[in-house]
Amino acid sequence: MTYTLVTANRNYSSWSLRPWILMNALDIPFEDEIVYFEAENYERFRKFAPNAQVPCLKDRDREGNVSTIWDSLAIIEYLAERHAGCWPVEDGARAWARCASAEMHGGFSALRNQCPMNVGVRARMHDIDKSLQRDIDRISELFAEGVDRFGGPWLAGESLSAVDAFFAPVAFRVRSFDLDIGAAGKIWVDHMISHPAMQEWEAEALAEPLREIGHEEEIAASATILQDFRAAV
Repeated sequence: MTYTLVTANRNYSSWSLRPWILMNALDIPFEDEIVYFEAENYERFRKFAPNAQVPCLKDRDREGNVSTIWDSLAIIEYLAERHAGCWPVEDGARAWARCASAEMHGGFSALRNQCPMNVGVRARMHDIDKSLQRDIDRISELFAEGVDRFGGPWLAGESLSAVDAFFAPVAFRVRSFDLDIGAAGKIWVDHMISHPAMQEWEAEALAEPLREIGHEEEIAASATILQDFRAAV
């Protein structure tokens, strides 16, 4: 099998980050293809993904046949069927990791909308409303529960797994917006951001001389940028 993972901007694309981090952390080889966001993405992205979104995984077999897997959760489950380490081995940890990942995949809309991933900036929130605070509190609870139950330093035990990949964009969001997710959460965030794959992603994000107006407007609606470490446009 030969994998190609199609992703978008390192600075903005939280969904792309998830399988990218997991595949790098587990040393699953793949070709990395970046298609950058523009004002209108649908027709461009439909050329490689039926849902016109990133990430998208292409798996080419020895005969040249290509399987297309779209959606970050589907990609990770596809990889888990073929590569050890995607999910924890122990039953309890694996069940918890899957539940937490599914919750992240389908929830936390206030966090997504009000704290969009923007790796290269540090910002001060205009306000933290009740819906955002509920999301922050729930994430704090999950992080503390995972580390306490399974011993850390990762969310479901001693090895980085898919649940860490699913919350990897949260690590950048917490840092960018200086969100208080408790002591256990901060330890995990620092540990996650220090991972070599996260450091590589961040370095590429800071080097991108690109700005997509929609993503920039999202952060401006919620926060005041205090520092911008990205390359000049």
